Amino acid sequence: MFKRVAIVGVGFMGGSFSLAVKSRLGCSTFGMDINPEAIKRGKELGVIDEGSTQMLALRDFEPDLVVLAVPVGAFEQVARGLKEVLDEKVLITDLGSVKGRLVYMMEDFFGGYFVGGHPIAGTEKSGVQYSNPELFKNKRVVLTPTQRTDRLALQKVKFMWERLDAFVEFMDPFVHDVVFGAVSHLPHAVAFALMDAMEKLSKKTNIDLFLYPGGGFKDFTRIAASDPVMWRDIFLENRENLLWAIEEFIQSLEKLKGLIENEKKEELIEYLQRAREHRLRID
Repeated sequence: MFKRVAIVGVGFMGGSFSLAVKSRLGCSTFGMDINPEAIKRGKELGVIDEGSTQMLALRDFEPDLVVLAVPVGAFEQVARGLKEVLDEKVLITDLGSVKGRLVYMMEDFFGGYFVGGHPIAGTEKSGVQYSNPELFKNKRVVLTPTQRTDRLALQKVKFMWERLDAFVEFMDPFVHDVVFGAVSHLPHAVAFALMDAMEKLSKKTNIDLFLYPGGGFKDFTRIAASDPVMWRDIFLENRENLLWAIEEFIQSLEKLKGLIENEKKEELIEYLQRAREHRLRID
């Protein structure tokens, strides 16, 4: 099992992972971040044991696992830096929401010792101060091995997540991006777009509509408070699957618009009932 874990990206997800492996696995953790304040705060809060803004510091720490918890748009730059300072057989995994081509790109740097990972956990919070050691408990974690993935490396990463009380399943990297483009990336896009629409409606009515949100509006738009840089990178990296999902959503919204516009009472009930039944299945 891993003893010395380096986390690249000392924010909410990286900090939560650090606390989890420290408390459940007894690991020593080292945080890497371009923001010195994140390192300072992480150490003060006990989220990480050590940290640095300099990649070279990893040589002295000698990690046996490195976890990427940075926006997916930074993966290539981080990989280039890690390649220069790590031993060849150090395991690398990540917490990113996009896989697809990124997995194969990372394999070009690290061969079979990269194991793509995506814990289905998180909130709209960002920042190391929100780190939660129980974030991954009873959550699903998707690993995305390829034919090139080292089998022992895969089993080690799988066992680690299971020790953190997560449920692990395997998925093809490109299938992963179709699935999460629909169930994760599309809802975030819709939430951001709804806030944009409310801004426009506020201007057109000359009424600050943001003063009157109810519980439903708050629940629905909670994820629009998420980190813009992280979601910019996700949207662009998985753009083909996301655009396809957006087109399907637009068609569903147009259908609903038509039913309302034409006062199709029975069809509208059927539309809403189907949606309700699908939502009830989730819980």
